[in-house]
Amino acid sequence: MKRQEIDAFLHQKVENGELISPVLPEEVKNYLIDIDGTITEDIPNEEPDRMATCKPFEDAKITCNKWYDQGHMICFFTSRTEDHRIVTENWLKHHGFKYHTLLMGKPRGGNYHWIDNHLVKATRYRGKFTDLVEKEVTIQVFDDGKNQ
Repeated sequence: MKRQEIDAFLHQKVENGELISPVLPEEVKNYLIDIDGTITEDIPNEEPDRMATCKPFEDAKITCNKWYDQGHMICFFTSRTEDHRIVTENWLKHHGFKYHTLLMGKPRGGNYHWIDNHLVKATRYRGKFTDLVEKEVTIQVFDDGKNQ
């Protein structure tokens, strides 16, 4: 699916005569990717001077840009604050990361448990960006009353 088709799709989802949240086609992923500790070294907000000079993880750049070129959505989602937006945007541009959006202010501290009305898949970064592989895991879900 081409970028123009995705953009149009995201703005015209209608159900029962009302706009609703769009759902991307199954073949298009909406990657939310952390910055610090994932595509570059782990830099705390308390050391913003390091944000401009840190080096990217090359495997992360290659993989993220490949996903972008394949038509997937790339959103960098970071615990950096709005005060760090300009240095972050400049860093991403300088190092050649392709992306669509940048969300600032992700909660700090890890141990995330994401609740959403859309399907969410999570992949923990463990030091190397590669193609993703299928793996069976146990997850927590809301009790629908059928398990009793």
